[in-house]
Formats: sequence, C-alpha cells, structure tokens
Amino acid sequence: MSKQERAYQVIRERILGGVYGPGFRLVINQLAREMGLSPIPVREAIRRMEAEGLVLFNRNTGAVVAPMDPSAYVETLEALAVIEGYATRVSAPHLGAPDLARLRDINARMRQAMESLDFVSFGRLNREFHSAIYERCPNAYLVDMIRRAWQRMDQVRHSTFGFIPGRARNSVEEHDLLVRELEAGAPGEVIEELVREHKMNTMRYFREWASRNLHAPAGPGA
Repeated sequence: MSKQERAYQVIRERILGGVYGPGFRLVINQLAREMGLSPIPVREAIRRMEAEGLVLFNRNTGAVVAPMDPSAYVETLEALAVIEGYATRVSAPHLGAPDLARLRDINARMRQAMESLDFVSFGRLNREFHSAIYERCPNAYLVDMIRRAWQRMDQVRHSTFGFIPGRARNSVEEHDLLVRELEAGAPGEVIEELVREHKMNTMRYFREWASRNLHAPAGPGA
C-alpha cells in the first residue's frame, strides 16, 4: 500500500465513521505527524477525497469535512431499498455455505464493534456484510448500480450508525434474521422484502434523528 493510499484509507474511514464530523478541519501537517508521513501524501489523499465529495477546500480554513446532505442520503437509501432488495433475492441461490458462514462472522464482529462503541469499524463491517451478498448477483449492471449508490451514500455522509446508536443494535438483529432466512432457503420474495425493510428502517431512524438534530427536511415525505 502506498503512503498516499494509507493516508486516504485512514482519513476516509475516520470521516465515514464520524470521528471527523462535518466542518472538522483537516490540518495536513498535523495529520501527517499522526500517521508518520510527510505532508505530500496526506495532501494528495485529501485532494482525492475532495473529488469524491467528502472534503471541501475553503480559502480561509483550508480542508474541512463536507457537510451532510440529508435529502441525498434518504434518496439513496430509498433507491437501495429497491435495487439491493432485488439483487439480494437473485444472489441468494448463489450463496453457498462458506458465504453464509462469512456473513455470520461479519455480523458477529459488528456486534462486538457496537458493544465497544467502535462505530468506525461498525460502518466498515456493515458495508462488507452487504457487499458480500450483492457481489454474488449475476447481473453485473445491477451490481455496478449498487456500488455507485453506496459510493453516493459515502459522499453525502458517513454511516448513520455513529450518531444513531439505537439503530446499530436493530441492524445487527435484522442481519441475523436475513442470514437465517438465507440458510433456510426462504422464497425470493421473502428475502427481497427483508432487505427492503432493513433499508427503510435505517431511513426512518435517520429521518427521526435528522428532524431532531439537523433542523432541516430529511428527504421526500419527511
């Protein structure tokens, strides 16, 4: 892994996990010292995140973490509820015993991360859990759509789990239920509905949180 890639991974994970919240100043020299790097790879990593929409450059304050866009977050979740629900349905027949064992392991680590309040790891593991399923979808175009939707969620703001702790526990339980149904060979429509409801639950939790904390509309129908 290059120095720039290392800086990128560390800073990006902290942003997505809520360690560096919206408006947080990313002081290049300070970050470089923390990671034992020169400022150049850190600056390049931050420029890369600017292109992704995670970071903004301000003439007066320098690099700062981009603000949250509640409406875009909700819109993306709504889209994922539909496309990832269907992708999971068609992925199910392609998930073997090793895949299901991996899902159980990831979810167990999510539970551990939740209990230790490590929401950076929790968010990363959540993305890993879902990708382990939809990457088995035989429709490459659909997989690409889902990847882009997850990327957009990263851009509009990090995992909601860091600032909605109650959702984290429910999410792990919903993952457990999904894995049980996959292991039992549940009908495709049941699998699809579980994933849709899982996404919609996250959206509802987020809207509720946003209405109390952001003082701004949290997407269509909020």
